[in-house]
Amino acid sequence: MAKNNWVCVSKTDIGTVRKVNEDALLDGSDYCLWCVADGMGGHEKGDLASSRITEHLFSLVKQVNSELNLQLIERCVQEINFELIQLAERQQSVVGSTVAILFIQDQKAHCIWAGDSRIYRIRNNQLLRLTRDHSQVEDMIDAGLISQAEAETHPKANVITRAVGAHDQLQLEICSYDIEKNDQFILCSDGLNKVMTDKELSTFVQQSTFEEVAEDLIDIALQRNARDNVTVLVVKHKLNNENSLRSTLPLDRTLPLHS
Repeated sequence: MAKNNWVCVSKTDIGTVRKVNEDALLDGSDYCLWCVADGMGGHEKGDLASSRITEHLFSLVKQVNSELNLQLIERCVQEINFELIQLAERQQSVVGSTVAILFIQDQKAHCIWAGDSRIYRIRNNQLLRLTRDHSQVEDMIDAGLISQAEAETHPKANVITRAVGAHDQLQLEICSYDIEKNDQFILCSDGLNKVMTDKELSTFVQQSTFEEVAEDLIDIALQRNARDNVTVLVVKHKLNNENSLRSTLPLDRTLPLHS
């Protein structure tokens, strides 16, 4: 699938409690690159960390244009990690963020992530999570110590084990998937899955249109008194979308990327 054939709808919101939106997003539909970054809650520089991720990725695609590849993206995030570690040393405080990146190239969907921001795929009206949370509760689930239901209310539900800027050595996880006709993708910060289960999300996306799904998901999160920032991107191929997209105004901490 060629460049410029993908479209995205997105929205981010501060939520009902936070005073600052520490989420940042990148819509790089023209370059088949999308990102959600969630600054680490409780740290003063979470918003700086997340915005630096999207800004660096923005600069990368502008520099390399058609030469963008998985290795360059990974190297870019590693460079951001080094920058944030140095900044944290100067300021004597953690400057960190989760990251979830979707990059589409040569009929492959590449997921690159660290932390608990998520990427989902919708195929044949079925929702599948493509990323695994890097968190203490996810490790406990894998070890059979707690159930998925117990994880949602566990006291350590917010403790992540990987993040950009958290450690000198950043362990990014990368998985690649074949693309099929009509595949759609959802990227979101954990503000969404804190108030909506994967089962609820699966049911919801079957009932909402592509043009409205991001806004509708944010609305639901706010109705449920989302205590965290909430960010949603939904991506699909233009040929799978017969209706024109509704225009949206630039949103807080959104970095549109168009040539």
